[in-house]
Amino acid sequence: MADTKGQANGIAPAKRARTTIQRPVTVVLGAQWGDEGKGKVVDMLATTADVVCRCQGGNNAGHTVVVGEKAYDFHMLPSGIIQPECISVLGNGVVIHLPDLFREIEKNEAKGLDDWKNRLIISNRAHLVFDMHQAVDGMQERKRGKDSIGTTKKGIGPAYSSKATRNGIRISDLMADFDFFAERFRNLVAQYELQHEDLEIDVDAELKKYKEFAKRIEPLVKDTVTFMSSAINEGKNILIEGANATMLDIDFGTYPYVTSSNCTVGAVCTGLGLPPQAIGNVYGVVKAYTTRVGDGAFPTELKGVGTGEKLQMIGHEVGVTTGRRRRCGWLDSIMLRYSNMINGFSAIALTKLDILDTFEEVKIGVAYRIDGEIIDSFPAHDKILSKVEVDYITLPGWKTAIGDVRQFEDLPVNAKNYVLKIEELLDVPVKWVGVGQSRASMIVRF
Repeated sequence: MADTKGQANGIAPAKRARTTIQRPVTVVLGAQWGDEGKGKVVDMLATTADVVCRCQGGNNAGHTVVVGEKAYDFHMLPSGIIQPECISVLGNGVVIHLPDLFREIEKNEAKGLDDWKNRLIISNRAHLVFDMHQAVDGMQERKRGKDSIGTTKKGIGPAYSSKATRNGIRISDLMADFDFFAERFRNLVAQYELQHEDLEIDVDAELKKYKEFAKRIEPLVKDTVTFMSSAINEGKNILIEGANATMLDIDFGTYPYVTSSNCTVGAVCTGLGLPPQAIGNVYGVVKAYTTRVGDGAFPTELKGVGTGEKLQMIGHEVGVTTGRRRRCGWLDSIMLRYSNMINGFSAIALTKLDILDTFEEVKIGVAYRIDGEIIDSFPAHDKILSKVEVDYITLPGWKTAIGDVRQFEDLPVNAKNYVLKIEELLDVPVKWVGVGQSRASMIVRF
């Protein structure tokens, strides 16, 4: 007999949930402290993507993409913007400094970026970063003195603070009613002036500037939640570009030397309004050694003159956003295993393997010790992390230039062994191996 339960009361039986779950969203995340080469990986995957998105951070990110003889530098724009058939989205989780956004666009237009106006979408729920946020960022960092956290001074932290204390200003405020926007802006200025007596803001000049920005940005603004939902339902190939990296995550990174947003996989849902079941592959980008910009503990750092300086010089380890030299050290598999616990990487893209070409031997950190005892978790406190001793394994170098290699099988034996050892230590397959700057220099293993 058919189940008629509920029908006697005029209640229609519930529809069955869909059993087929589409997972059209691919995520690319930094697995270390940033600067792993995510832009190149995104650019490579974007050749088959319909939509490429940023879900968090702001212009504190720096991604370099090399195509032919041209090097594009992106801070807010998704790296997929150079793909002519691809839509780029700045999600609600991104904080946007409009003056720098338009400067970035103009700079890359001069290098050949065109038709971006038809391919860039900005969320109406995204929060704005103002010049006063940047000024306050610098003031706060100076007041910290020896306890500075290495901020980029791009206003990211203060903008997220405004968002969290509910006095932030969103793109929708700028679009809906300029008088309302102006009132919100004046209130925000007044609050900051109370906190920082030496802060000087020409309110009228700022409002005049934003009145013009409102006109320029209006054609780009959409409800990106609706847009992304439609893209998923239509089976579009969607690529998410994580900014910063796991160890800079506000919750899981090396706090307080972190950024002010979540840089891990959870930000894909909160920063774009995507359901978790839409997420398919999550790829972690790992530099073949470790670098860090700014302050904070760095267990495998190579200090002083020698190997660390050599890595910095050969790898051109200078920050895209700040111009600061990056601290360098050996690969840290303990940190990478922790990163994988949080993100659940489907596979790894290993970048800059060629930077190790001239080394007699290469090392990988495989365990942390405190007072001689191996610890089984990644320390939450920076002071504890700064005290760990690292156990290393040492592998022979390959002493051969690999920049022209395009097949994994053609790499020197010791280079292949280094990749395979990383795969073994992380228990995650290494799908790509980068041996140079260009898109063509990414070796695909499977």
